[in-house]
Amino acid sequence: MAYVSKEEKKIPIDDPTGKWSDLTLLPEWQEEYYDVYTVRKHGKWVMLKALKREYADDPECREMLEKEFDTRYNLAHPNVVMVNDLDIVPGVGLSIITDDVYGYSLRRLIDEKRLTPKIVDRLQTQLLDAMEYIEENHIVHRPITTDSIIFTEYTENLKLIDVGYATADSLSVKDTRADIESYGKILNEVLDNLPANLPRLRKIARKCSEPDGPYNTVADVQLAMEKRSSAQIYIFLCVFIFFMTALLIWLAF
Repeated sequence: MAYVSKEEKKIPIDDPTGKWSDLTLLPEWQEEYYDVYTVRKHGKWVMLKALKREYADDPECREMLEKEFDTRYNLAHPNVVMVNDLDIVPGVGLSIITDDVYGYSLRRLIDEKRLTPKIVDRLQTQLLDAMEYIEENHIVHRPITTDSIIFTEYTENLKLIDVGYATADSLSVKDTRADIESYGKILNEVLDNLPANLPRLRKIARKCSEPDGPYNTVADVQLAMEKRSSAQIYIFLCVFIFFMTALLIWLAF
């Protein structure tokens, strides 16, 4: 089961069918309109995202929940927690049901000084891969934070637990820049809590955090991580095309 803080709240659940049991509120992951829970469904741990009681009967809020389900249900990426269903849970109401995550939030790992080289590597690869997937699918979402990044307990693979609630026809540079700034903020905090000095990574994190920085898309950040630039790739392609053209001309004669 995903990491639960000391403030977890066990909630009695009245379900004569036996389908639902062990309902637990997770205060650390609650949002303005939503509460987040873990619960057993037919004995298997899952997570729930449901409207808070004061919004449960609000038609606009229910529509917002259903719209988020429609958006997230169509996402499929190994570093994004999968959405399984939309169901009515006794005592909770209409809920988005997702896979449970057996692991710990990046927030907890930072606070407990449990960062590892593998976690840093995952932030440079798996998190950027997930962010690029979200960007390519034009997903409008809340800022990614250290609380929404989970690392699995044994393999330390990265999972985003809550990525989006709506799709757009396209994302503006402002939208993609906001994601990159969030990434820079996360990376800077991780680097602040590492015993080692990683100047190249720090430089990238600083550029991500700049409002008018050089990175406009996640792909730009990935290229920087790979020690390349769009200009270098363009030059390489031009040179390659030139030599291939010259070779074809030579072979023709």
